[in-house]
Amino acid sequence: MSGLYKKKFEIEQADFVATAGSCFAQHIATNLRKNGYNVVDTEPAPKAMTTRTAERFGFGVYSARFGNIYYVRQLLQLVQEAYGVRQPSNWIWTKGDKYFDALRPSVEPLGLDSAEEVIKHREQHLAAVRKMLASASVLVYTFGLTEGWVDKASGTVFPTAPGTICGDYDPDVFAFENFNYVDIVNDFEQLRDLIKQHNPEIKFLLTVSPVALAATAADDHVLVSTTYSKAVLRSAVGDLTNKFEDVAYFPSFEIITGSPAKGRYWDESLRSVTGEGVMEVMRHFFNAHPPANVPQDEVSVVTAEQIQCEDVLLEVFGE
Repeated sequence: MSGLYKKKFEIEQADFVATAGSCFAQHIATNLRKNGYNVVDTEPAPKAMTTRTAERFGFGVYSARFGNIYYVRQLLQLVQEAYGVRQPSNWIWTKGDKYFDALRPSVEPLGLDSAEEVIKHREQHLAAVRKMLASASVLVYTFGLTEGWVDKASGTVFPTAPGTICGDYDPDVFAFENFNYVDIVNDFEQLRDLIKQHNPEIKFLLTVSPVALAATAADDHVLVSTTYSKAVLRSAVGDLTNKFEDVAYFPSFEIITGSPAKGRYWDESLRSVTGEGVMEVMRHFFNAHPPANVPQDEVSVVTAEQIQCEDVLLEVFGE
């Protein structure tokens, strides 16, 4: 397959590229770094920490230590909080005697010793997010899911269902929400406007994750829910790309799921993308945006070694 991706703007190695999104976005970040792109990292790991431990604690996975950001509402609320225009509610959860930041619960897998410590960590994180947004010339964001969990009283959204990594599910407190096309478009437009108030020159490269849902909270088979979710996301991204000159689309979803691929880019789960699939996706990207200091026949493509994916936990708690 060729000609699937026609770049809307240049992404050069002098650009500061920030990355965020769902699990699949981790492959994009890994390969940009591998080939010399200037990937922003405003929340690096302590120097003495090993690479494997750093990844486990959310360092170096994205441009700041926010973990997976599966839906646009989640990213919008993070940016609003970073700029001081929104305060989240009910965001410190517990498990046993440990405390967690429910807005990014996987970055401290062992939890912290007090709510005060969680607050201090979050203040440092928000400063890193502001620095990331100020320095980035391109934000690469992967749309992942439409299904999420919301605090009923405040509308605060969470990347994982209460009771999976931490916290407890209470139907009087939390509600399931399946974000629709209008929600997603409106959320991204608000996000774009807010970021550009502080960084007018930033551009956005959007992708849609090809990875299927592991489980669904909707009253449908998970395959039906997956098809709905991806159709809504792809439609929203298409219209946003057509509306704004500074918003472009990269077709990783089509490369993996399109019929010309003959299903060969799925692993045995028929859900996750193989290394060959990741290589094919990045080949299209680097053909359009070749690394400046690397000959085309020497561009290396790798798969992220340990993909951090909280949504697979939903399968365990599906009932």
